[in-house]
Amino acid sequence: QVQLVESGGGLVQAGDSLRLSCATSGRSFSNYAMGWFRQAPGNSREFVAAISGNGGSTYYADSVKGRFTISRDNAKSTVYLQMNSLKPEDTAVYYCNAHSLRVGSDYWGQGTQVTVSS
Repeated sequence: QVQLVESGGGLVQAGDSLRLSCATSGRSFSNYAMGWFRQAPGNSREFVAAISGNGGSTYYADSVKGRFTISRDNAKSTVYLQMNSLKPEDTAVYYCNAHSLRVGSDYWGQGTQVTVSS
């Protein structure tokens, strides 16, 4: 069982930066691939970025590649999403996801709102 708590969202202007954090509780953090998803009003939840258990592999949606960076600190059981050059299209609720590498189950945080104004 994994609990996830996101933080770092807020209201910013286009071109600004934010860093989201996802603090987790539970054992064996490195056994979970971690990811960020987002959902804007009226849209489906979409993939943003993911990182492997040891942090050796990262994956990004084309829409954020080159602007966002996902990282993890296994000593702190925390995953981060550094968001640079934010655009109004990035406005959404951002959700942290933990994917079990052992059984393939998923756990979700409650989300944090990111709003980008022009």
